[in-house]
Amino acid sequence: MATPEDAGAIVDIYLPYVRDTAVSFETVAPSVQEMRSRMTTTLATLPWLVVADSRGPKGYAYASPHRARDAYRWCVDVSVYLDTSVQGRGHGRRIYTALLNVLAAQGHINAYAGITLPNAASVGLHEALGFTPVGVFRDVGFKRQRWWDVGWWHRRLADPPASPREPRPWPELADRAVDSALEGNGSPQESSPP
Repeated sequence: MATPEDAGAIVDIYLPYVRDTAVSFETVAPSVQEMRSRMTTTLATLPWLVVADSRGPKGYAYASPHRARDAYRWCVDVSVYLDTSVQGRGHGRRIYTALLNVLAAQGHINAYAGITLPNAASVGLHEALGFTPVGVFRDVGFKRQRWWDVGWWHRRLADPPASPREPRPWPELADRAVDSALEGNGSPQESSPP
């Protein structure tokens, strides 16, 4: 699990995506202070996970609200970023699986991912994890002297109930439910109060 103290390492991982690619549509990398603020805001309600080795974080995955309107509160957008030195080793799949399990345990119903196209590796990862394509926004971002398309993918986290419970904030999940979700056994029922 990430903490705001990981912000410096998170910025180091994220910087090449901002500086050298169109994977992120940010054109200026956030400062450590800005990243810490983003993480603090996110962690008040949603998970932010890291994969680390003995030297510190090497990748991260997090969720953000899908849209601002209240009726969307069971839906989230998800993102994963890995240090280039650890790509292709299964870390992205493991951390994303854990993130999706935690989101399901919280009571979220749908996860969405926006992918700058072309990006065969990211498309492959998302589709291997059960995401299906929804549509493409054509020429939606201009970066690195060209226009880019963004494809959107969707994954159902749980069947939508007729009367959904409010998603449980990340800090309120029982330790048992968090551990279970991180181990790949999470389900919305496990996060229900006793």
